Amino acid sequence: MTPPDRSLAEAMPSVTVASSSAAPSLVTPSTAHTLPTPSTAVYTAPFWERWRDRWNAFVATEGFQSWAARFPLTRPVALHRSRALFDLMAGFVYTQTLYACVELGLFDLLAKGPLTKDEIAKHTGLPDAATETLIRAATSLRLLAKRRGGRVALGPLGAPMAGNAGLVALIRHHAMAYGDLADPVTLLRAGSDFRTELSRYWPYADAPRPQAIDDARVASYSEMMAATLPPLASDVLDAYDLSKHDCLLDVGGGEGVFLTHAGLRHNKLNLMLFDLPAVTSRAQSRMAKAGLANRFSSVGGNFHADALPTGASVCSLVRVLLDHDDASVNRLLRKVHAALPKGGTLLVAEAMAGVRGAEPVGDAYFNFYLMAMGKGRARRPEELHAMIAAAGFKRSKSVPTRYPIQTGLIVAEA
Repeated sequence: MTPPDRSLAEAMPSVTVASSSAAPSLVTPSTAHTLPTPSTAVYTAPFWERWRDRWNAFVATEGFQSWAARFPLTRPVALHRSRALFDLMAGFVYTQTLYACVELGLFDLLAKGPLTKDEIAKHTGLPDAATETLIRAATSLRLLAKRRGGRVALGPLGAPMAGNAGLVALIRHHAMAYGDLADPVTLLRAGSDFRTELSRYWPYADAPRPQAIDDARVASYSEMMAATLPPLASDVLDAYDLSKHDCLLDVGGGEGVFLTHAGLRHNKLNLMLFDLPAVTSRAQSRMAKAGLANRFSSVGGNFHADALPTGASVCSLVRVLLDHDDASVNRLLRKVHAALPKGGTLLVAEAMAGVRGAEPVGDAYFNFYLMAMGKGRARRPEELHAMIAAAGFKRSKSVPTRYPIQTGLIVAEA
């Protein structure tokens, strides 16, 4: 291991100062697997690619790394990239720190005011040393913050967690995702043949007859979806005005959370839900509690096999497409087009890949999560536009939202 008094730049000598899409190898010759034979296909790389490859080879040398860590102009960059690589390595520890805070109820506890370490230890039942370890870890991640007199308060990233049932449910849910990703190489090689907790948690992911799934199997995932949907629903409804429509059909809408938000905002909008029979029965209760039962109707079915109900002028697919394969998405989009009248509107709302400044959210997080789930992928807006056009829609456009990391929105005309 690296002595603690050495700099991160020295501890991570493989981090380059130059921008590069090709990561240097961290495998030593003694542990490396046999490399495949390079392709014999003739390929003439453009000049800039050849230059970049040579530059990468140069900056990966020990001599350059050592110089970059000492030279005043390059040292900050070297340290920054060393820290970034270390964060990738230590990311699981960071997530487990967050998970521990959630499980121990620290955010709701400290929302009432700062506490001392002893008071936190008494609440959590942790030994003194363990309490100190957790406080230091959470403080370094800005989940907690130190106050005068040895007290501890919520930090800038911990404050939004207090009372946030949806986010807490999502963090707890990820315990099974971490287990499924414990052996990522096996998961990558086996694909959908690798039985995971996530595929069992989302029963429709691999069920031969989704419409036969009973209430007991849909309860847990329906509750989690319902708890995490409100921020996305608000984002969509702020970005697109539904007041010009008379009836909204939400396909795959679960317990009706999106429909509830839409109905409460637009008091003349009729609401229609299409989902598995066991799910639509749960939506009836939610609508009744919200006072929307007189404007609500539901149809139970399987959109993989059944036609969609007609009569709506706008149809929403909220967090539906990303967890289905391309063939299923294409079929569903054609069914939506058939169900809508000429000039009707389609809303596609979900996290999308390629969000500028947040590329890892779609390409790393969602795609690995969905692989563990058993199907689906995060798609870029341009991919969805092409699929929507192929389904028969006249035109489609991306609509800006407040939080594009979680809410990408496409509006299309039938």
